[in-house]
Amino acid sequence: MKDHKSRRTFLRKATLGTAAMASAPYILASPSGKAVILRRDYPLHTYSANDKVNLGLIGAGIQGIYDTRNALKVPGVELVAVCDLYTGRLDRAKEDWGDHIFTTRDYRELLNRKDIDAVIVATPDHWHKTITIDALKAGKAVYCEKPMVQQFAEGHEIIQAQKQTGVVCQVGSHGMSSLGNEKAKELYADGAIGELVMLDMYNDRYSSEGAWQYPIPPDASPETVDFDTFLGRAPKVPYDPTRFFRWRNYTDYGTGVAGDLFVHAFSTLHHVIDSKGPVKAQSTGGLRYWKDGRDVPDVTITLYDYPETKTHPAFNASFRINFIAGSGGGGGFRLVGTEGSMEVGSNSVRLVRSKLDMVPGGYSMVAYTKATQEKILESYAGKDLVSREALLNLGETVFEAPRDYQGAHYDHLRNFIEAVRGNREVVQDPTFGLRAAGAALLANESYFQDKPVHWDPEAMKLI
Repeated sequence: MKDHKSRRTFLRKATLGTAAMASAPYILASPSGKAVILRRDYPLHTYSANDKVNLGLIGAGIQGIYDTRNALKVPGVELVAVCDLYTGRLDRAKEDWGDHIFTTRDYRELLNRKDIDAVIVATPDHWHKTITIDALKAGKAVYCEKPMVQQFAEGHEIIQAQKQTGVVCQVGSHGMSSLGNEKAKELYADGAIGELVMLDMYNDRYSSEGAWQYPIPPDASPETVDFDTFLGRAPKVPYDPTRFFRWRNYTDYGTGVAGDLFVHAFSTLHHVIDSKGPVKAQSTGGLRYWKDGRDVPDVTITLYDYPETKTHPAFNASFRINFIAGSGGGGGFRLVGTEGSMEVGSNSVRLVRSKLDMVPGGYSMVAYTKATQEKILESYAGKDLVSREALLNLGETVFEAPRDYQGAHYDHLRNFIEAVRGNREVVQDPTFGLRAAGAALLANESYFQDKPVHWDPEAMKLI
């Protein structure tokens, strides 16, 4: 690729002297194979009374609680109000954060409060667009959980609302702010793995909670759950606590494994290689184990085609999710290039550098006489090729975050709060959020239509 840096650039940079390394935003190790430490080295803002940010939480379920806990670690942030459709969660909010917290079942009451600067939207997916746009129009900065939208067209409505209001809006794929992502982006730009060939992403979940089989509280009833409001624009059905507390299992409210898990990987991938997304997707899978009434698959395999751009050649991506893992589960995200590979996590990057053996001499030579073998080898003499006797394996380097690192979730919420304060730009705006969500939703589109689907990553539309 014309604009893509070579591995030689990476090797030169990787062997910089310690003085140059110390001035970089990240510690950059030489390719020694030893573990090294990732560190973020930018100054923290000095807070004043005017920097106080009053926060409202809309959707106090699992993710909403974790989001809020991390936001409250940021100095100067105070939780003012919580909205949820289950009274037990409102009770939990007061238990966690104090009886002074204002609670409501109606998110509009929260948005009408003059003392709220920003809101976290952690509702089921089918409510993301409506609440996000209402919040932006009310002048509230929005941290919207991933996936930003349940349907493709909704993303453009959010983008337009954010541009019209000028209010801060960040999407909540918190891996975007991880040390692992930032290091991988730096290494890729330096040509550490050569030209990108493929992405391999997988996630095996071996637990009921991992398969969204969340516990249903014994006090759940039509009196404690506002089920009609929960349904929103979805088809009307009788009260069903399973649909309310395990909404990810249903296409009426969620986006399946693609919206819950694929979207994280797309956020990382697009950030690391500076991509706008794929052009084609083909998905297969099925409901193999969790036949509990859900209408989304528990095993999914989706293949994506990425086009050539200035930052990367054309490549393929493989995404696999398995909710029936038989060996304890696990996951991975690996970028494979012509001269190495990177395994990227939130807190670490494992870089393995290698060169392709270009000189014959292995099993294929058995078909020729010794005299012919010698002539074949002579034809390679003097060429700039790497043989198995040379540097076929150029080594491994593992970059790890320090033990005191607070994590990507905290960093992502801190980025959002700093954007609300006007100190920096958001790291995942609605356009980026739609490109990640749109790529993920292609898997559902292909799976349910049982055919390949095509996407315009520039216009962010189905073709």
